[in-house]
Amino acid sequence: MKSLFVVILIFLFSFSTLLSQKLPVGWEELTSSDFALAVKQSEGVCVIPMGVIEKHGQQLPLGTDVYIAREISRRAAEKEYCIVYPYYFVGQIFEAQQQPGTIAYSPELLYKLLDETCKEISRNGIKKIILVNGHGGNSAFLQYFCQTQLATPRDYVVYIASASTSPEVQRRITELRKTTIGGHGDEVETSSVMAVRPDLVKLDRATSESGVSLNRLSNLPSSLYTGIWWYAQYPNHYAGDAKDANVTIGELVIESRSQSLSELIKAVKADQTAIRLQNEFFKESQEPLNTKVK
Repeated sequence: MKSLFVVILIFLFSFSTLLSQKLPVGWEELTSSDFALAVKQSEGVCVIPMGVIEKHGQQLPLGTDVYIAREISRRAAEKEYCIVYPYYFVGQIFEAQQQPGTIAYSPELLYKLLDETCKEISRNGIKKIILVNGHGGNSAFLQYFCQTQLATPRDYVVYIASASTSPEVQRRITELRKTTIGGHGDEVETSSVMAVRPDLVKLDRATSESGVSLNRLSNLPSSLYTGIWWYAQYPNHYAGDAKDANVTIGELVIESRSQSLSELIKAVKADQTAIRLQNEFFKESQEPLNTKVK
């Protein structure tokens, strides 16, 4: 009897040791056997860092959004363990099709690929999927995608995480900045790439094109929206002035947002309400006449 007790203790110790061992956060870096452990250690949570392939002025690489989103996600996962999906660059970027190097997939493929990616992630035992967006042009698409998760029953939940910069860090960044305009390939975004992939930044090219808004739709009321709005303002696909970018600003941005994201990952791990309500909703949707007033 004592021998059996010892064997059980050894097994429990070995199992807990396996679960607590430091595993890579990157999905593609895990071995097959370690992946199973990672699913348990992550509590079934996976982050998909999302960007696109597009121009960011003349000083930054086409993969800027993906690099930044991936680094923020990687650092966050190191703080609050979860699995980080491989580089995902299939996003909405029709507004930059006139620029060299842009990869703009069809609307149907954008949706289908993300939908099937989430289903495959779920099939591998992960039931909480967090979309971390690194590209402004993806925002409306991802909100639509998230809303359409209610169209048919599924056994997983998709969240959109908006990692933010803390007020304290934002004040510090404002003090360090030399410019006030921006939004795309600007001083802050260029600084962020300098903190992630400095080898890909060509700062001497930052002033080779203008990043000033042309306001070519100023004849329209601000309450009107049209898809050509970005091209109307920034046909060079560059918004801001990156010549004074520096790695200190970039490190502040990346680290603060990764801390914010780690807290969101922790909240998702603890959440049991979304899946319960989602299942309740799907059940009621099958027989709407029997839906009870809450």
